[in-house]
Amino acid sequence: MVGKDENREMKLRVRATPNAKKSEVIGWEEIPQAGRVLRVRVAAPPSEGKANAELKKFLAKELGVAKSKVVLEKGGSSRIKCFEIPDGTVVPGG
Repeated sequence: MVGKDENREMKLRVRATPNAKKSEVIGWEEIPQAGRVLRVRVAAPPSEGKANAELKKFLAKELGVAKSKVVLEKGGSSRIKCFEIPDGTVVPGG
């Protein structure tokens, strides 16, 4: 789900699947507990924050923004994560 807040940032909900062969965007999915989320496979294990770091790096590259502009807001230990990204960022299939 992509939403805007008053700080000129957008919220991007992501469902991450770790241990993939390569990092890739799968597409959008409707999940009852989280609403519309972007499904992403991550080529990193879910230990010691490796998958979160790879996901942040991958999202920054896919969205065309600096890594420092992609902030994990919620879900550090969950598959469903909420990132803050700059307002106006073009999201795949969004």
